[in-house]
Amino acid sequence: MWANSLVVLLPLVVYVLARPSPDCEHKVKEQLGAPPRGWTIHGPAPADHSIQLRIALPQPNFGVLEEHLYAVSDPVHERYGQHLSKEEVEELVAPHPESVDAVTEWLASHGIQEESIGRSPAGDWFNIRVPVSVAEEMLNTKYHVWQHADGDFLVRTTAYSLPAVVFDHVELIQPTTMFGRFKALKSTIHSVHKANAPIPSANSPPIVDAATGVTVDASCNSTITVTCLKELYNAVGVTPSAHVGNSVGITGYLEQFANRADLQAFFEDQVPAAAAAKSTFKFISVNGGLDSQNASDAGVEANLDTQFAFGLTFPAASTFYSTAGEPPFIPDIGTPTDTNEPYAQWLDFVLSHPSPPLVISTSYGDDEQTVPESFAKRACAGFAQLGARGVTLTASSGDGGVGDGDPDPATQQCITNDGTNRTAFIPGFPASCPFITAVGGTFLVPETAVPFSGGGFSNFFARPSYQDAAVEGFLNKLPKGTFAGLFNPNGRAIPDVSAQSVNFRVFVAGEPNLVAGTSASSPAFAGFIGLLNDGRLKKGLPPLGFVNPLLYSKAASGFNDITTGNNPGCGTEGFNATKGWDAVTGLGTPNFGKLLKLVT
Repeated sequence: MWANSLVVLLPLVVYVLARPSPDCEHKVKEQLGAPPRGWTIHGPAPADHSIQLRIALPQPNFGVLEEHLYAVSDPVHERYGQHLSKEEVEELVAPHPESVDAVTEWLASHGIQEESIGRSPAGDWFNIRVPVSVAEEMLNTKYHVWQHADGDFLVRTTAYSLPAVVFDHVELIQPTTMFGRFKALKSTIHSVHKANAPIPSANSPPIVDAATGVTVDASCNSTITVTCLKELYNAVGVTPSAHVGNSVGITGYLEQFANRADLQAFFEDQVPAAAAAKSTFKFISVNGGLDSQNASDAGVEANLDTQFAFGLTFPAASTFYSTAGEPPFIPDIGTPTDTNEPYAQWLDFVLSHPSPPLVISTSYGDDEQTVPESFAKRACAGFAQLGARGVTLTASSGDGGVGDGDPDPATQQCITNDGTNRTAFIPGFPASCPFITAVGGTFLVPETAVPFSGGGFSNFFARPSYQDAAVEGFLNKLPKGTFAGLFNPNGRAIPDVSAQSVNFRVFVAGEPNLVAGTSASSPAFAGFIGLLNDGRLKKGLPPLGFVNPLLYSKAASGFNDITTGNNPGCGTEGFNATKGWDAVTGLGTPNFGKLLKLVT
């Protein structure tokens, strides 16, 4: 068994243990060329403002973990499906003891003792809480309160340095240069409006999709329900089991609360068996996340995600994670609690658990360029750890087409944040992480690409090999010079797949609403992954885990190819949906019946 020889696979690296002192020479670790667009200095940061610093130690063997991840995720590899344990993953991402000692001594030199240091499960992140005055001394920098043109405030700096003796033992420290806005790390919901109390009856004959051969109720062109999704994606009559160990999870941020009463109303409306069973979800608080069940606090995003993901997969075990965090700083109300990029807190938490849900969806995202590249890559490495353990991660591709997250192409600025002020397409994160399955959007029956479907190419992550054939085929079909200089043709391409994204019937505060956005596509697609896992588990097979290599190879024929529509933005018409993979709908939408045969 490979695990027994794990130590043989790890490269031997020897560091000389350095003993830092607080007054030794500093070297610049990270520096912004210019303040990000829209941000100006409001004033100096209060010296006693409390800030939680997250210190990433290098993961010298991450490349080995990545090799294992691709081996267990490649359907033609002999180790396909042999996912790693929590302990095996932690061994592969653990920092060298020399790094741990060097950083611990550096912190001690600033009065931060062992008992005040929080550590991630693998010990590759240190967490400390210090006043701004101490952070400034440690990092040889100056923090300011920055204000965005839209009114948000952050405590950040544009550069920080580290003592030379710990420089190579630290990969990054945040919050420092991260100007991603919590409001920009938003639900990718595109629109919400009230729905009719009963599901409307379309006084028309059913729609027969000539391309897929499926028959869909005519009402699905105006209202999407669980039944519509099962009809569209060839899963009518599928009966999941409650006894095979299947599980589905939803992440919630920005004080978005999933309401149990609304879930019951949704079940009564669309999943009678779940209503009869009084099915509900397990709530897990992350970093102090709350679980308000007041009807007035019900979140459209949280309700959308839980209702459709759990409605599609009932009776699989369901979990809702509530991760604390909201706009972190209002300078006129004293010293508040500062916060970080929330994916980090959630990753620390979920990686500490031995049995996370087998598929987890997130419908939140940010412009890739608002997240420092070092942090985006480190968070992406965390997602890879979950994939290696057999977890499928899905994320919305965004609602700005090829643009900057603004759903109105007319008001998108699409200006780079690196000080050069170039016009460019703006990909989203975490969808751009190659270890996540990015889900774009479609609408109508027969399906066409929805104009707001986020798509394009990462500027941080290189195109993974599993995408090469599909994406090169798409790029070769583009007329020469199309969008020259506006995107990185060698970057990781998004989305991977798509699903319906308009007029989802969601209950909020007891009332039905119609919701649109790729925030609907991600939990819907996650639901079908959950159904595929159910089929595999019934046959004694392992869960799908990191699915992208499978989707682009053996399972590629299990998708409905979407060939119409485009995703305008940045003053352009964006990319066109076309035969094969495209940067609007990816490989297309799922045909569950075909996929089940391909994966079981």
